[in-house]
Amino acid sequence: MCKKIAFILLSSLLAINLAVASPPGGDDGWIELFNGQNLDGWVQRNGQAKYRVENGEIVGTTVLNSPNSFLCTEKNYGDFILELEFKVDDFNCGIQIRSESKPEYRNGRVHGYQVEIDPSDRAWSGGIYDEARRGWLYPLELNPPARKAFHKTGWNHYRIEAIGPSIRTWVNGVPAADLIDDMTLEGFIGLQVHGIGNNEKLLGKEIRWKNIRIKTDNLLQSPWTNIPVVNNIPNYLSPQERAQGWQLLFDGKSTKGWRRAGKETFPEKGWKVENGELIVESSDGAESANGGDIVTEDEYTTFELQLEFMITPGANSGIKYFITESYGAAGSAIGLEYQILDDEKHPDATKGAAGNRTVASLYDLIPADASKQVNKPGEWNKARLVVKGTRQPQVGPVRNMPPPFKGAYVEHWLNNHKVLEYVRGDQMFDALVARSKYAKWEGFGHWQSGHILLQDHGDEVHFRSIKIRRLD
Repeated sequence: MCKKIAFILLSSLLAINLAVASPPGGDDGWIELFNGQNLDGWVQRNGQAKYRVENGEIVGTTVLNSPNSFLCTEKNYGDFILELEFKVDDFNCGIQIRSESKPEYRNGRVHGYQVEIDPSDRAWSGGIYDEARRGWLYPLELNPPARKAFHKTGWNHYRIEAIGPSIRTWVNGVPAADLIDDMTLEGFIGLQVHGIGNNEKLLGKEIRWKNIRIKTDNLLQSPWTNIPVVNNIPNYLSPQERAQGWQLLFDGKSTKGWRRAGKETFPEKGWKVENGELIVESSDGAESANGGDIVTEDEYTTFELQLEFMITPGANSGIKYFITESYGAAGSAIGLEYQILDDEKHPDATKGAAGNRTVASLYDLIPADASKQVNKPGEWNKARLVVKGTRQPQVGPVRNMPPPFKGAYVEHWLNNHKVLEYVRGDQMFDALVARSKYAKWEGFGHWQSGHILLQDHGDEVHFRSIKIRRLD
């Protein structure tokens, strides 16, 4: 009896190990969602696009004056790995996952995560859109290499891994999107035929799907990649972010890792931690007149910084980088600044030149793109800074020009869209400095490294999900 029990236990352990060791996409445990013959197990929602079965494929066809149409699984799915193939004419479509249709929400409109099918020149196939809810969550502007993976003609293969709050996508084997979001953890899968309005040029366009299969047990996530991660869970690092070298600069509970600029300790007043947020309190609108600016204890050379900020009406603040405290400036410490501002109500938005003091701009030097997408006061915005590369030596004498340095190429992002880029220390940069308020500071912007700073400008501003990774 003991030998029999031991044999059973050994067999069970072997089966578990084999399941864990099975490569992603293996045959074990896969369930076909489409039987190749009819649409049993599927139901159409919202629009009137035509769905049929032909040659073992589901075919969706556009019709005029119909809202978006969705052929949805009758069953809901939580954690899963989904694979399928499709071929599409030149029009926009998508694949819904963890989606819902409820009478109380916009009269049953299908809403939830959508993996984009985008044959246009924008080429965001594999990106993640929140249908009828929040809009773009992971635009492929974040991951340019993935934009080349989609085939405009012929068949494409998608792999979608939805495990816990993690949603990851692949287009023809190329990692496309990596989203961490916990708004909806279960829902149906849907095949979208996008509405075309009354555009007769798109009438009768088709998309074909085949080999639609899903796995819900013994799930094994694919190896971590180095593509950008969009993480919508406050003050949390996903396993992939940790593998990429990200570190939290704010743990949601304490002020560890921060101190007042020019001081050895954190301010005793003017800042507080509340509800997982680091908050600079309102005073009189003056710079550093209450708690004062705070800086990271560490310095950084090449890095990627992300954080979320929420302003109050009329507020002014900023994220400064390459802070050199030896300047000893009165008021706010001196450094390059990602502007945080209420462009509608704060007067500073109209000062400077060409809008270079508006939100997400390089303050007083370079304006953010006019098409930037800004959430209003009381809502969270995502800021991202990328500092990388090495400035090349320049020909001929240049004023105050030190040797080449790391961290020359800089990008400002707002809500997952790049709004400006520049090269620290090149001739154009120095010309902009020379006509700015920074002209009096010797070698401004040429520092090899510096602290990250959050500004106290006398207005209430909230910060969270502050994270950084070194790119050295």
